Amino acid sequence: MAASLASLSVDQRRLLEQWLPGVQVVRDHAWGLVDNVVLEVEADQQGYIVKADGASTNHIGRELDAHEQWLSPWVDDGRAPRLIAGDRDVQILVTEYLPGELVLDSPAQRRPDTFRQAGRLLARLHAQGGRRDSTYEARENTKILANLDKPHRIEPVLEAGLRRIVSSWPSGPVQVVPTHGDWQPRNWLIHDGEVRVIDFGRAALRPVLTDWVRLEAKDFRQDSAIERAFVDGYGSDPREPDVWLRERLREAINTAVWAHLVGDEEFEAQGHSMIDRALADAPA
Repeated sequence: MAASLASLSVDQRRLLEQWLPGVQVVRDHAWGLVDNVVLEVEADQQGYIVKADGASTNHIGRELDAHEQWLSPWVDDGRAPRLIAGDRDVQILVTEYLPGELVLDSPAQRRPDTFRQAGRLLARLHAQGGRRDSTYEARENTKILANLDKPHRIEPVLEAGLRRIVSSWPSGPVQVVPTHGDWQPRNWLIHDGEVRVIDFGRAALRPVLTDWVRLEAKDFRQDSAIERAFVDGYGSDPREPDVWLRERLREAINTAVWAHLVGDEEFEAQGHSMIDRALADAPA
């Protein structure tokens, strides 16, 4: 057994070896910030990706939901990997290996056409249908206030102001649709000029703008042509000011708090900048 498989639990290794006899590890793709496992492996001369959750992560169930309910149009077009096997109880899944170069930090990240394609792909995901959710806003508001109770480095005066803002937000029903949950270049591949999508561990039913906020935090600010191309690909611009502010501030606060908890100072600083920019751009 390859040493890298030691990061899997006994039950996870048992299932993996049943699904892929003779499996060998090719490369570890995990980011290293949480206790999940992402391995590129090979079995019978075929490439696969193995994902598994540790004790503190809960991505596998959501990723399986996405594969089972929403990804067929992308998979059929070769834009997302095909699910091979998965087990919610043991928290492990296997997909086919999807060829491509990661868009993050590649020349493709600077090309508007990459974002135009990403906009089209996202619109296709969002268009699969949704429902009205009468509890989403209240849940998210409660979550933000709970996150502000955790250790962080947001200044006390600013924190108090953020608590007042969040407490004033509405809690009525909103439309939710299938979302990726981490829509940005680190989860896109480019292959023969075609954008492909990976990593569905945060997939869930949410408002459409939750898939826009991570692009606004960085890529849109680096090049306005990228933003225009993404909007063009998506087909419309759903950023209504009050709703957009709520989603941006939620993302910013979550980023600043989570990054502090995991010790990622660069990402934490980005979260603080996101808070400042969202407040500066707030409707009068």
